[in-house]
Amino acid sequence: MIETLNRQEAICRMNSWGAAGEPFLFIIDFEMERPIVLRLSDAPAGALFYDLNGKRNYQDGPAFLKEAFFEKYPMPRSRYHSAFQLVMDNLKAGNSYLVNLAFPTPISTNLTLKEAFFASRAPYRLWLKDQFACFSPESFVTINESGQIASFPMKGTIDAALPDAGGQLLNNPKEKAEHATIVDLIRNDLSMVAENVRVKRYRYIEEIETHQGGLLQSSSEIAGQLGNGYLSRLGDIIFRLLPAGSISGAPKRKTVEIIRAAEGQERGYYTGVFGLFDGRRLDSGVMIRFIEQTPDGLVFKSGGGITAASAEEDEYREMLRKAYLPFVQTPEPIPR
Repeated sequence: MIETLNRQEAICRMNSWGAAGEPFLFIIDFEMERPIVLRLSDAPAGALFYDLNGKRNYQDGPAFLKEAFFEKYPMPRSRYHSAFQLVMDNLKAGNSYLVNLAFPTPISTNLTLKEAFFASRAPYRLWLKDQFACFSPESFVTINESGQIASFPMKGTIDAALPDAGGQLLNNPKEKAEHATIVDLIRNDLSMVAENVRVKRYRYIEEIETHQGGLLQSSSEIAGQLGNGYLSRLGDIIFRLLPAGSISGAPKRKTVEIIRAAEGQERGYYTGVFGLFDGRRLDSGVMIRFIEQTPDGLVFKSGGGITAASAEEDEYREMLRKAYLPFVQTPEPIPR
C-alpha cells in the first residue's frame, strides 16, 4: 500500500530530503489532498512504474506484442454545454481570463493500465496500480544543479494533418491570447520563488504522435534563478507553484473555484504533477494524457483552455481529440 500524506507532511519530507540530497519521487493530486513522496529506494516497483525522460525504476522483460484496440465514447453534449456556459458567464463577468475545462471520456480498450503505460511514448510516464496510467508530453518545472528553475507551459493544439497546421496554430487569435495569458501567469508564479525570471523561448511548436495521427502543440520556456539554500525548500517551492497554471487558468484562485463548479467532481491525480529529485536536479511533469480506473470502467481525462473567444464546438472537439494513446511502432518490453 502506497502511503498518502497531507500537504504539510509532503512539504516537510521534500524539504528534508532535498537538504540531505536524498533522491525521491513525488506525486501530487490537483486538490493537493493526497500527495505521495517516496525515497527512490522505497518506490514499490510492483505497484508503481515511472519514467521521466529516461530515469525509470524498471528493467526490460519479455516483449510486449499485443495489437491494441482503443475506442472512446464522448460525454453528452448537453452536459458539456452546461459547463461551458457556466465558464463563459464567468469569463464575460470578468471573474477569469482563462479557464481550463476538463472531463472524463469513457473508453474501451483491450489494454490494462500497465500495458497502456508500456504501449505509450511520452517524456513523463507514470503507472499506479489499479488507479491510473499517465503519459504526459508536458513538463511542469525543472531545477538544474545551479538552481535555475524553468517551466514549459503547453497551450494550443491542432491536427498536424491540416493544411499549414503550424501557421494556423501560431496565427489563431484565440490561441495567441490563451498562450500569452498562460505565459504571463507562469512568469508571475515563478517570480514568487525565483529572481531574474524571463521568457527564454516563446511559442515554439512540437509534434506529438498518436494512434489517430499527429498533433502540433505550442509551448514556451520561462526561467529564473532560485536563491541560496533552495534545496531545503523544494517542498515549499513546488507547492507554492500549484496547481499548474496551464491546467487551471488565470487568476488562479478564482479560476479554480470556477473549475470546481463547472466540472462538479474532483480531478484527483489528473492535472496534478509528479517529479523526481535525483539528489542534485529536479524534473517534473503535469499529469495530462491520463487513463483512470473507475468503478464503472476506464475513463480518459482531457480538456482545454476556454477564453471569451472560444467556440463551444471547437473546444468540445479538442477535448475529445486529446483522448488518445501515443502508440509506439515497437512497443516497450514489459518488465519481469
